[in-house]
Amino acid sequence: MAGRLLTGWGGTAPTRAHVLSPADGGAIADVLGGAPPRGVIPRGLGRSYGDAAQNAGGIVLDTTRLRDIHEFDPANGLVTADAGVSLDRLLAVLVPSGWFLPVVPGTRHVTLGGAIAADVHGKNHHRDGTFGRHVRSAVLEAPGGERIVLTPDGSPDELWATTGGMGLTGVVTRATIALTPIATSWIAETTRRTADLDETLEHMSAGDRHHQYTVAWIDCLARGRRFGRSVAMWGDHATVDELPARHRADPLARRDRRALASAPWLPSGLVRHETVAAFNELYFRRAPRSARRIVPLDRFFFPLDALDRWNRLYGRAGLLQYQVVVPFGREDTLRTALEVLNRSGAPALLAVLKRFGPEHGPLSFPMPGWTLAMDLPAGRPALAPVLDRLDELVAEAGGRVYLAKDSRLRPDLLPAMYPRLAAWRRVREALDPDGVMRSDLARRLPALIGRG
Repeated sequence: MAGRLLTGWGGTAPTRAHVLSPADGGAIADVLGGAPPRGVIPRGLGRSYGDAAQNAGGIVLDTTRLRDIHEFDPANGLVTADAGVSLDRLLAVLVPSGWFLPVVPGTRHVTLGGAIAADVHGKNHHRDGTFGRHVRSAVLEAPGGERIVLTPDGSPDELWATTGGMGLTGVVTRATIALTPIATSWIAETTRRTADLDETLEHMSAGDRHHQYTVAWIDCLARGRRFGRSVAMWGDHATVDELPARHRADPLARRDRRALASAPWLPSGLVRHETVAAFNELYFRRAPRSARRIVPLDRFFFPLDALDRWNRLYGRAGLLQYQVVVPFGREDTLRTALEVLNRSGAPALLAVLKRFGPEHGPLSFPMPGWTLAMDLPAGRPALAPVLDRLDELVAEAGGRVYLAKDSRLRPDLLPAMYPRLAAWRRVREALDPDGVMRSDLARRLPALIGRG
């Protein structure tokens, strides 16, 4: 069985594993029952930025052959599908029938199983929580040989350990999700340019009360009076009456779904301070000072999907996405983190600020507070100590990093960032007493599984 070289979406830290593509839960159970010492981890479409879906020297289960949509119940707003079905395929079925996924991340090219394993969040967390909050049942092939149907009422601890558990409790093969009704495939978007960080935080806080979706692009390189300037965006599902007349005849038709050709590999030095500063200035100036418009939902939720393989823009050295959350009341830490990054000259081409609502599972990333996500070019030695310093600031403030995006967190900080880690491990160990589920992420952060 030949090994295959795998990376996350960031393209860093490649490792070689044996990749298997089982066609059903029975085949997965067989693999788990005969797992090698290096263990097993599931993998979907490979959109985790770091090493969560890698397993050096072990087995990686490619779940994308599990791709059937078993039942769509439009009367009750429920869909049941295999874990390898992409959110893109689900939306292609749901949207024309007047339904939307309750939570979507920044790309539709994520599998249903991956959305559960990472407990993905979206622009509506302040109102609707994480993806896991809308899971009505999930079928888990547990490493101990048992097939378990997890539900919020019957097995809440096991369901929430699996939701956000980064594939380390077993392999989800099927799930039922509660949906959100929509009248159109359009979003009523309000955009506002903000002058500095204080104005950004003020307007985003106020927007939570009035809009389902909230997000801001933030210029991490702006200094002086412009420090923290942003383009804030709020959105709600548009009604038919809000559409231009030409779209009312078919209000649920999708637009802006096709991606441009795959991005080329660019020289690693192209994404640098000068080029990013010029891009940020152009982006900020092109945004309206204040405007309301109707936009296709794909443009609002998945702007990066418009360019296939956009990660190549960072060159062969790859990229790091650094995403943290700090509690409300610790805006000082958010400001300091931006100042540290600003002074370092690290070229954050894409930086996004959102607000989170209540906390859910023990390893779920969101908690009440501000989350900042930044795409940074990898391969810059000076970047590592900067991010290490930011990790310490975030941990001291009671915040955390997102494990689905992480590729470099210092192991000793994990228990401080995830204070319910011990409770999660107790459930995980009951589901996986022999430690079958392994990954590069778990070996790099050994407190996750307590094994090498």
